[in-house]
Amino acid sequence: MKHEDRPWRTIASLLLAMLPLLSQAQSEPVGFVKIVVGDAWVSSAGKSVKAEPGTAIVLGSALRTGAGASMGVAFKDRTLMSFGPNTELTVDEYLYAPTLDQLKFTTTLVKGTLDYRSGVIAKVKPDAVSVKTPSGVIGIRGTQFLAKVGD
Repeated sequence: MKHEDRPWRTIASLLLAMLPLLSQAQSEPVGFVKIVVGDAWVSSAGKSVKAEPGTAIVLGSALRTGAGASMGVAFKDRTLMSFGPNTELTVDEYLYAPTLDQLKFTTTLVKGTLDYRSGVIAKVKPDAVSVKTPSGVIGIRGTQFLAKVGD
């Protein structure tokens, strides 16, 4: 073994050792369902479960409500989102490490209605929060808004 190969092997070994930690970080809850009326689901990592109070929301989760249903979700930074009937939203990015100044929250509202109330991320760093829709992006500059996306 050449001396030059050792740093790369050390780096590769460290990266392999960190894979379980990265996987755990992606599956760590970023929020929880607080209330559900009617039929609603949370899909994460290819699995869909019926939403009920306490259901975990993780990075990449897709949230859906059925006809006549509603759901309320609270995130770690105290952001509150309420969804009306026939709503689909995904959690695209969520980074909440305020002591490290690492804040980011991006979602995609595919269809339906959303009542959004800002948490810490939007209050501390408003440009770090956005809600994508099929026709544009909502930048968060206030503390509350309502959005509706048709089929």
